[in-house]
Amino acid sequence: MLNILSILIGLVALLLAIPSFLPLLGMGNWLVGVIALIGIAVGALSSKKGGRNFCLIVLVIAILRLMLGGGLV
Repeated sequence: MLNILSILIGLVALLLAIPSFLPLLGMGNWLVGVIALIGIAVGALSSKKGGRNFCLIVLVIAILRLMLGGGLV
């Protein structure tokens, strides 16, 4: 059950990350990072690792976009 919840949290974070790729909306990746971290924590409590790994991928995407934009844009 926690794995499914972690996947759902990861999907929400991924949907919020899509508009954050546009210029001047990159600060949304900070929110995506926090949501993905919550998904990772929930996924760590699960016996399966799929949801946790999905949230890790979303977090890496958000961090890479933040690095490209200098942290703000």
